[in-house]
Amino acid sequence: MPTAAKLIAGLLLAALAYAVSEMIKTLLPSGTDFGMFSYVNAVVGFLCGWRVIGTRVGRGWSAAVSNGFTGVVAMVVWCLAIHSFAVMVERSFEKRYKGAIEAIGAAFELMAEYAVLLTDPAVLGTLLLGALVAGYVAEVTDRHWS
Repeated sequence: MPTAAKLIAGLLLAALAYAVSEMIKTLLPSGTDFGMFSYVNAVVGFLCGWRVIGTRVGRGWSAAVSNGFTGVVAMVVWCLAIHSFAVMVERSFEKRYKGAIEAIGAAFELMAEYAVLLTDPAVLGTLLLGALVAGYVAEVTDRHWS
């Protein structure tokens, strides 16, 4: 059932995902084709905010912080998985892998490579601060509009 807290949590994580995506773009070579990178991440952020943070509000302030971190971790893992598997599929069509097992292994290697970009201090700090804000604001929203 839709609630204000779910909507706010979804919008906050969507904004966080979009902002972090734009930050990551500056860390990669200038000729990189990003396509729908930021928009896909924003949709994933919205869904994680709605499903992970929004459904767990109302459990107190310490839980709100935990909910925010859980939502951001879920968002990051899903974004890494989606983009890694998309690249793996593109490479599969180019016949870069001998079989399905090698392709799936390569997707997880890509996830690890992409995760290294998240260790940039600005990106990591933005994710941590965004997690705190999203969890706290979702909890406040639930207390005021439920």
